[in-house]
Amino acid sequence: MILDGNPKEKAAMDAFLRGDSSEGARLQDEFVEDFREYIKTNDYCPCSVKCKFRGKCVECVAMHRAHRHHVPACLSAMVSEKSSAVSDLAYHK
Repeated sequence: MILDGNPKEKAAMDAFLRGDSSEGARLQDEFVEDFREYIKTNDYCPCSVKCKFRGKCVECVAMHRAHRHHVPACLSAMVSEKSSAVSDLAYHK
């Protein structure tokens, strides 16, 4: 299963942005069900550090929100991608 940039979830977001909330919710529910099935038998945590919170997303994100030092590994690529786009707007064009 592709988690980052998942086509079904991207289609759900497109539907929400078009104002089609019922289609967005339907696709999002399918994505969540697919994900729940996937994690029953697969490791989905992208963190390279084998810490005791690996795969325990709620605890991991709460910890990172609390200490506010850096973002969890699973969000690093997305944050870098988004901040790079903002940087391009301000400095590189």
